[in-house]
Amino acid sequence: MSEEREHWELLPEVGLGPMRFGMSPAEVAGALQVSGPQERLGGPYAQEDFADGVKVFYDDAGTLACVALDAVTGPQVLLAGTPLAGRDPGQAHQFLLDYAAEYGGCLLYTTDDSLALTDLGLLVRSQQVGDVRLSRPLLVKEEWLESEYYRDRLPLEGA
Repeated sequence: MSEEREHWELLPEVGLGPMRFGMSPAEVAGALQVSGPQERLGGPYAQEDFADGVKVFYDDAGTLACVALDAVTGPQVLLAGTPLAGRDPGQAHQFLLDYAAEYGGCLLYTTDDSLALTDLGLLVRSQQVGDVRLSRPLLVKEEWLESEYYRDRLPLEGA
């Protein structure tokens, strides 16, 4: 399964894979090489769901602020050669703790016990998949990750 997954590069403070913070919805669709999302939820912080386990969130200016990947169907993201999606959440958290100890960085636990490396804009949440919970990475622009309002509204479950 993970061998078939597309691999996306983590670009701290810039974006994830082909997407960059600040893109418009049309630019996001273009970067994903699709005509548009499968589903769009409106409101002040719009959300779009794309095929292949990709969910994006836009800020109040309508530009890309968060990319969330499904634990199973989304692209795989590697940090220091270690996969972040589809792992046991405890192992993923331990990896982030070890990473921060080795390379430095600010760790943050959210109210739902997710763990973030704020320097990277990386938030690792869990997703229920059948009878197990698996890790799912989100890359979030800095001002969103540092805001309690946004942290508590980013996706807890699958894309």
